[in-house]
Amino acid sequence: MDSDSSDYYDDDGIDVEVSDADSESPNGSSCKVITKECLLAAQREDLQKVMDLLSLTEHHARTLLIHYRWDVDNVSEVLVNKGKDRLYEEACVTVRKNGRSSSLQSSSLTTCEVCMEEVPVNKMTTMDCGHCFCNNCWTEHFLVKINEGQSRRISCMAHKCNVVCDEGKIRINVGEKDPDLAEKFDRYILESYIEDNKRVKWCPSVPHCGYAIRVEYDEFCEVECACGVQFCFSCSSEAHSPCSCKMLELWNQKTKDGMDWIKINTKNCPKCHKTVEKHGGCNLVLCICGQPFCWLCGGATGLRHNWTSIHGHTCEEEHMAKAARAKSDSLRYMHHLDRFKAHIDSLKAETALKKKLQSKILSMEARDKQIVDYSWVTNGAERLVISRRILSYSYPFAYFMFGDVFVSEQMTKDKRIIKQNLFEQQQQQVESHIEKLSLFLAEPFDEYPEDKFKESKMKIITLTGVMDRLCKNLYDCIDNEILLDLGTTINIAPYRSKGADKAEEID
Repeated sequence: MDSDSSDYYDDDGIDVEVSDADSESPNGSSCKVITKECLLAAQREDLQKVMDLLSLTEHHARTLLIHYRWDVDNVSEVLVNKGKDRLYEEACVTVRKNGRSSSLQSSSLTTCEVCMEEVPVNKMTTMDCGHCFCNNCWTEHFLVKINEGQSRRISCMAHKCNVVCDEGKIRINVGEKDPDLAEKFDRYILESYIEDNKRVKWCPSVPHCGYAIRVEYDEFCEVECACGVQFCFSCSSEAHSPCSCKMLELWNQKTKDGMDWIKINTKNCPKCHKTVEKHGGCNLVLCICGQPFCWLCGGATGLRHNWTSIHGHTCEEEHMAKAARAKSDSLRYMHHLDRFKAHIDSLKAETALKKKLQSKILSMEARDKQIVDYSWVTNGAERLVISRRILSYSYPFAYFMFGDVFVSEQMTKDKRIIKQNLFEQQQQQVESHIEKLSLFLAEPFDEYPEDKFKESKMKIITLTGVMDRLCKNLYDCIDNEILLDLGTTINIAPYRSKGADKAEEID
């Protein structure tokens, strides 16, 4: 056994490696913070790559990148697979090799084909497509498009011409008439790097911190902004792995509707469709509109009945089966919702505990006569919050994954039960150990005598390692046992030992 780590078997026989250090090897962050100050530099970095690749002007490079959502790799891929001409055509880019030749003097008059006025040649502007109109007509065209919010790709105003206008010429024409709108145009062009870029997202913080995040590789990941907000990069919701974005959307909608108690405990009258609740009694229910109906299947009936049957009425098997399925699903949903809410409440409490532990560390450091490492407290609190969030969102995942929404046609009932049991075993392991870690961190260990303090420290260090391993096992179960055989792709942010990827500033 060395001084940094040891093997440990916990109460349930789980073999874990205990270490004060995080088990994940840092290779630098794969996401970057983009501040307002470095936004222009980040944009120019990608622009320069395309300008060098295709020997283009900045205007043409920007037009290409906006069309391809600022994905330089995609530009290169289209260039290789389809060729330069097709690349330009799809992005509505026309590159003029030579300037427009004209024997007319600048004082000569020519007719604008839009307003049909004769104007001097030097008051005309020609775009890359070769269409030439007077500056007044161009300016009015640009003003309308900018005010409509279409400033990122303003097309030529000639009939059926989709070529994107030169932003430099737009800026000159608009600036002469409305300098403020010209500044707005520049801001739109600059912010297109964020708005149109699939690898860049504004931080969803409220109030907004002013930062954006750029990921280098997979957009299905969880990131942490410099302001401390952690979110799913794909959907901009709070971090919710192992629940997929689609599952979260369905879960939030289902929770928002709040209809499940009603589904379990009420029926709709088959005549007036009002909601009816039954308190005891037999299965004949009389609505306030006067319509009697069967509580079991919801079908309209007469009034003659006894305790066990309704005269002339027999529940159809289809209705009975449908009602039974609805009740079963509602009860199943309520179970998962209760567990989800319980763990979310614990997450809020443990986030507050994390802040209290920081104060406790400062207090212990102040009383110590020598430097003491209390990183085990910080690591434990961080692991607790990470693990609790994972456990919370494992319930929406389980509800949809083992229901009929995602795998009804891809997994037999027996196979689904086997996979559900495997998942729930991992889930229960996480659940039992996370409560132990939460309990130990909440203890007043700073007031303990030395022997008890060391014992508490070892328990926290041990459980911190255990929780890391168990959470990883949960994700391995999802990847290797549940999702592997599915024909449908379910994108879930991968497990990261340190939690959400902390964004670093651009060098």
